[in-house]
Amino acid sequence: MTALFERLASAGIQLAPASESAKFFVFERNGCVALVERTGDEFGRIGASGRLTEQGFAVLQWRGAEVWLVGRGHEKPATADQAAEIQAFSKDLKAALSGSPA
Repeated sequence: MTALFERLASAGIQLAPASESAKFFVFERNGCVALVERTGDEFGRIGASGRLTEQGFAVLQWRGAEVWLVGRGHEKPATADQAAEIQAFSKDLKAALSGSPA
């Protein structure tokens, strides 16, 4: 488990505090977030990565050549930098949790 937390830390990813009874772990880096299923004390499936916005959580959605940040009751165009940051976060989180190189 120590190696896992070292991989997360080296990728700049933090485990946000959550209650013991929470069904998900919350991981964050620079406003990018993802929920990861809690299976006992282990990590299960990784949910969609997205961004915390002023209106709440939003995921990337492609509409043809355009990319949007879409959440419950809100949406706005995403910048290329935002899309790249979310995709990099998702890739790094998956690599850290699986133990494979990013």
